[in-house]
Amino acid sequence: MIYLEQFSYLLASVLFIIALKMLGSAKTARKGMQYAMFAMALAIVITLIISGIVGPIQIIIGMVVGGLIGGVVAKRIEMTSMPQMVALFNGFGGIASTLVAYSEYLRYSGAETMDVRVTVILSLFIGTVTLTGSLIAYAKLQGVMPGRPIVLPLHQLLNLLLVVGVVIFGIMNVMEPSVQMWAILIIATAAIFGITFVIPIGGADMPVVIALLNSYSGLAASATGFVLSNNVLIIAGALVGASGLILTQLMCDAMNRSLFNVLFGAVGTDDSTGDAGTGGGEQKTVTRYTAEDVAMIMDTVQSVIIVPGYGLAVAQAQHVLHEMGELLTAKGIDVKYAIHPVAGRMPGHMNVLLAEANVPYDVLYEMDDINDDFQNTDVALIIGANDVVNPSARTKKDSPLYGMPILNVDYARTVMFVKRSMGAGFAGEANPLFFDDKTMMVFGDAKAVITGLVKALKEE
Repeated sequence: MIYLEQFSYLLASVLFIIALKMLGSAKTARKGMQYAMFAMALAIVITLIISGIVGPIQIIIGMVVGGLIGGVVAKRIEMTSMPQMVALFNGFGGIASTLVAYSEYLRYSGAETMDVRVTVILSLFIGTVTLTGSLIAYAKLQGVMPGRPIVLPLHQLLNLLLVVGVVIFGIMNVMEPSVQMWAILIIATAAIFGITFVIPIGGADMPVVIALLNSYSGLAASATGFVLSNNVLIIAGALVGASGLILTQLMCDAMNRSLFNVLFGAVGTDDSTGDAGTGGGEQKTVTRYTAEDVAMIMDTVQSVIIVPGYGLAVAQAQHVLHEMGELLTAKGIDVKYAIHPVAGRMPGHMNVLLAEANVPYDVLYEMDDINDDFQNTDVALIIGANDVVNPSARTKKDSPLYGMPILNVDYARTVMFVKRSMGAGFAGEANPLFFDDKTMMVFGDAKAVITGLVKALKEE
């Protein structure tokens, strides 16, 4: 049986690596997820059978019940709530690691080596931080608590004291493993630190927070794998932890900010409904246009680049947007989609949103691949995006967006915004492009506006 276990773990580990590679492309992501699902199911079943923890009937019941719950949640969840769900899943991974590590701690016989005791402490700490941090991220995304940065008095000193407290309790736990109070204090202190760690991070940085917490959940799982001497858990956790850290760095690069600045810079607003203003200068006005006006313009152009943003997800307009794209293509217009790395509220949000509507992968372009095309494009159509197209990122040095790579929509011959209001983005920075002479502002719910545009295009 030992050979079956090791072979199964090896197969599962290889499938995890292949799946992670396939998740790097929108075309192969679905198959990659299927490989990962099979690998995880294989690892769980083999572990439970070999260990004798539960029998085959319990395994089947558990997998069926869990599968049904996951399937129902996946079917019912709206795309606007996907970031919240990811945050919760990160938290579930964290609490699972904490519970397993604590159960192993309760089984201490007194003969545990130093590395086992230290690993248990790390698993308790990282897992609990991941849980409470993820719950705060969920609350901010869901609107249960304000999305703006919440900075407490002496906030960083408090965080430092909490970390020092965990170190002290950890040392005491290693020296006196039979005293359960130290393990409980580690969990309690870590839970508070998870909260104070995430609440000062604003809405603009939620994609980075989600990626970072995902990495934490992987690190917690890997630490738990060392506690259990389970190779597949070590490998799977390490893969999640490493990929999460890489994704976190990519998100930071996309915003031209360091991870330190994201965690301690306190950037972000409650939502995107604040006054866009003009940056404190002369108050300007914009000319409002209708869907019919947009349709008339579209009838004369040869190329369109569509820039999706969070407003598209809020309005659930991805399907009607795809219909509009097909209508334009049928008219001989070159249609492309420009995807900014931090558009939306989680990494890859726009890719998932458009994939749900069956938008062809070959018309989706990352920022670096399409930015040079805007200067030769007739229309840049922005649906519910703001910060990722704000020219202030290039010129306004006191802006929280300064230095952030943006989509060069202002280089297009005509710029069209579909927005609910003149509100600023999550960074709270006014967008001067709203007032440009070549900009057309169409106000309203994205789905209603695009539906009107589709109707007007069909009537021509």
